[in-house]
Amino acid sequence: MTGDAFSANVTCVMSFCGRSFQQSALLAGAFLICSTSILVGQTQPAQLPAPIEPLTLQAAFDRAVATNPTIAAARLRRAVNVAGITVAGERPNPDAHVEFARETPKQSFGLGFPLELGGKRSRRIAVAEATLQVGEAEVTQTIIDIRTQVRRAYFTRLIADLRLAVLDELRQFATRARDAAQARFDVGSAPRLEVLQGQLALAQAENEATAAQATANAATIQLNALLGFPLDTPLTLATSLDATPALTGAVALTRAQASNAELIVLDRQIAEQSAKLALARALRTPDITPDFTLTRDSQPDFMYGWRVAGSATIPIFTTHRAGVLLEEAALTQLNTQRMAVQARITGEVMSASAAADAQRTAYLRYQSEILPLAQQVEVMAEDSYRLGQTGIAALLQALQASRDMRLRSLQTASDFQDALGQLERAIGAPIP
Repeated sequence: MTGDAFSANVTCVMSFCGRSFQQSALLAGAFLICSTSILVGQTQPAQLPAPIEPLTLQAAFDRAVATNPTIAAARLRRAVNVAGITVAGERPNPDAHVEFARETPKQSFGLGFPLELGGKRSRRIAVAEATLQVGEAEVTQTIIDIRTQVRRAYFTRLIADLRLAVLDELRQFATRARDAAQARFDVGSAPRLEVLQGQLALAQAENEATAAQATANAATIQLNALLGFPLDTPLTLATSLDATPALTGAVALTRAQASNAELIVLDRQIAEQSAKLALARALRTPDITPDFTLTRDSQPDFMYGWRVAGSATIPIFTTHRAGVLLEEAALTQLNTQRMAVQARITGEVMSASAAADAQRTAYLRYQSEILPLAQQVEVMAEDSYRLGQTGIAALLQALQASRDMRLRSLQTASDFQDALGQLERAIGAPIP
């Protein structure tokens, strides 16, 4: 109870003095209500974010695609590119001119209508549409990058939880070892040194479990940030840490060649550059401007007359040949870049596929052979120590070996998921 609440209660109690029985009863009721409300206010727990239903990896992917701010920002470019198509389709405005002169005709009013020749307008629209397609491909590439980050964050959190569970189990094992050492010391069958060694092992296990809890909390924050949840939202992950078969190198390479997002972006950029080259060539065609003029006050010959004229730019000094050469050089550079990227992607896909397959094999070996043997060693070492057949040094050594094996197993699983993420990034498309 706080100091203010205590003062209020004392005041209420002191106010009973000098009152009638009815007044005192009313004051007592008010005091009871006041105290109850204070206690309820003090014991009411803080409101925590509602837990999210078990979250599968696919659900995490879907939510990231729908809510991730990086993807949302990339999608906003479409509106810009669509507006660019409208701008590219605009036609030149007519030119109006008015003349007043002392000679006849004294007044003239005319309009000039610029005409674009060589298909310039259609070429501009083609460039804008190609830019729109490039933007769509870049959105897809951004989604692939975010999927890779979500996969890494998801399994980082999952492995952090599993590591915490392992360390918690080892902490319980260390507690049993400490208790067994204390029991043997109490009956005089073990020295004080073994009790101290057991206490030291338990303290170390508790320290590692605390660090693992902090790592799990940090992984939760990172995953929440990617999925657009409040950072302190508790998450329950539903996808288990299984050894999903990795794609073979040939299958992965075929998929990358067919649907790699980076290659698709380059293909769209090449198409955009080809449209720019066509536009540059169209700009070499001069435009003409027909002019229609109404004249007035040309006395004594006539009152109203007309005049038709036309003008065109003569390409003497500027022929736009340099612009064509520029766009051709850019197109050549993009084609060469695509060949280089394709070669790099081929190497990355084959390397990532081999790494993922190796990590999967190592993980399966841990699950099927190494960890069951380590568990048997734990049980046998603990039984031997309780029966007095071995010292605590052998028990702690078995505990340390079991800890290392389990954590290496989880690290192998983490490496396998990282390899899958690298494979997905190298393929440039979602993997099954």
